Amino acid sequence: MRNPVRLKPVTFLALLALFFALGGSAVAVGVKVTPQPRCAQGAIRGIAAVVGDPLKGIANMPDQFSTANNLFARKFNCTGGAVQVRRVDTGIYEIKFVGNPAPNAIANAIAEDGSSAAINRLPDGTFRVSTRGATTNAGQFVLTDKAFVVLTF
Repeated sequence: MRNPVRLKPVTFLALLALFFALGGSAVAVGVKVTPQPRCAQGAIRGIAAVVGDPLKGIANMPDQFSTANNLFARKFNCTGGAVQVRRVDTGIYEIKFVGNPAPNAIANAIAEDGSSAAINRLPDGTFRVSTRGATTNAGQFVLTDKAFVVLTF
């Protein structure tokens, strides 16, 4: 006749810990996670990385609003609407997230030379971006054409 298997206390504790660990995972898998609603307040509502046409450069962007994919490295609008951009003047761009209710945005220049970007919202919901070079002219930052990123929330 065989002896019954005896568990050492350490082995018993290890098996008990394994049981609870697997049980917790099973409960977590069974719980349905509801995604955050699109365009919710506090969520990122729009992203645009504007780089300009690779063949022409950002300084040669159209002065009419365009949705051309080659003008963007990345774009997202929580409403599913278009993301439009145009160049107004040297270092000044306007960007629209069609149908997007986002009241706030931040912008940053895509450059390693210390350039910066400023953004403000126009009454019609369009965002105006100004890109500035790292160098100054008599203490004033000079507007320059630079690629930029905009996040709306």
